[in-house]
Amino acid sequence: MPKFYARRRLSVLAGLTGLVATAALFNSPTASAALPTPIAGSTARSYLSQLTVAAEDRTGYSRDKFPTWITIEGTCNTREYIIKRDGTNVVTNSACTATSGSWYSPYDGATWTSASDVDIDHLVPLAEAWDSGASKWTTAQRQAFANDVTRPQLLAVTDNVNQSKGDQDPATWIPSRTAYDCTYVRAWVQVKYYYNLSVDPAEKTALQNDLSGC
Repeated sequence: MPKFYARRRLSVLAGLTGLVATAALFNSPTASAALPTPIAGSTARSYLSQLTVAAEDRTGYSRDKFPTWITIEGTCNTREYIIKRDGTNVVTNSACTATSGSWYSPYDGATWTSASDVDIDHLVPLAEAWDSGASKWTTAQRQAFANDVTRPQLLAVTDNVNQSKGDQDPATWIPSRTAYDCTYVRAWVQVKYYYNLSVDPAEKTALQNDLSGC
């Protein structure tokens, strides 16, 4: 059961009821206007030690079970919101489509001047979330995860880099820009911990190794 409904187990049921009723948390106009900073390395190591270690199971997975994109602010859906948030000098039209700006991809260090050259990456991929616990969630819970602009879970990156990452976890994929590796794994652990998702043995080992230098 994801931790984002409550930090304490006693309030989990109340949080679940609230999210099933609405997606207000992610429709809020007060959502952060900057990419959230991941937790510190020491916190990430502590969180990682508390995550359940379990084999992954993709039985029944479909991306359609994680509805995207929802309205976040004004006329902006989740993708458009992240495009605005992560870009520089972004100009949008009345439909919130970016018409100009530039985007720096932290995964590979590339800069793009067309929004069509960047994808919105789910840092913890939707399939990975399914494998590690989201299969037991409601559709409303999966929608909230897929559109979370509050945690460091969504960011604009080079499109083909995002495609090459696919649904891989840190045991098999890490950003090619080594300066971002520590940020990436800290964010990964933060998201998994917040949503009470498990890690598989190889994933945990990779995260432990990467976090040792953070």
